[in-house]
Amino acid sequence: MPRIYGEEQNKITFQGEIISIQPRSNVWRYLVDNRTHSLTGYNVFISGMADEEEKQFAVAISEKQQMKCIFHIGDSISGTAWTKKYPEIEYADYYRAGSLKKIAATKEIHTDKAPWIATVPDLTTYDWRGARMLDAKCWKNKCFQCKWAAMANVAIEYDFGVRQKYRFESFCYGPKNCKLYKMGRARAVPYKGRGSALDEGWLDEICTENRDDEE
Repeated sequence: MPRIYGEEQNKITFQGEIISIQPRSNVWRYLVDNRTHSLTGYNVFISGMADEEEKQFAVAISEKQQMKCIFHIGDSISGTAWTKKYPEIEYADYYRAGSLKKIAATKEIHTDKAPWIATVPDLTTYDWRGARMLDAKCWKNKCFQCKWAAMANVAIEYDFGVRQKYRFESFCYGPKNCKLYKMGRARAVPYKGRGSALDEGWLDEICTENRDDEE
């Protein structure tokens, strides 16, 4: 497979308030009957300062870091991280986070209806639940703070074993009866020599077969 040339990485410091925490995953697609999800940690979305600039940004952290620090929405945190090496395949703005510190803790938010806001569970829980495709507009707006929402790094096996294409897709690990949920439009999955096929959502049932409509 051709090598992907990365960009030079720089170490930065950051500080700010957490506005969302979501599971981080890599998704592999091949045609429309193959879609695998590999959970790799969490994306922590922050409003604050990063590399001496005020903005909103996302920092990738490991499951071990989250389980140790128990970050949740409203906490003020600081740390170091590195700019991403492969912008086309990595959604978070910063990676390899370190020196994580909770500067100010706030009372945990816990909702009993959608969007489901609470401390995120471990990755085994997400893996067991499985994901459905989530409309990108829902992810960006009313679902953004939900612990079940996710933005995944997606690799599409375009020319099998030779070339991949990359993009980002939003998914949902939440209850199937959630009133806020919308799948959105079917997603095109290109393949060399065959044009594009459409993932219309039937794989979602397979990916979430462990749980019923109310889970």
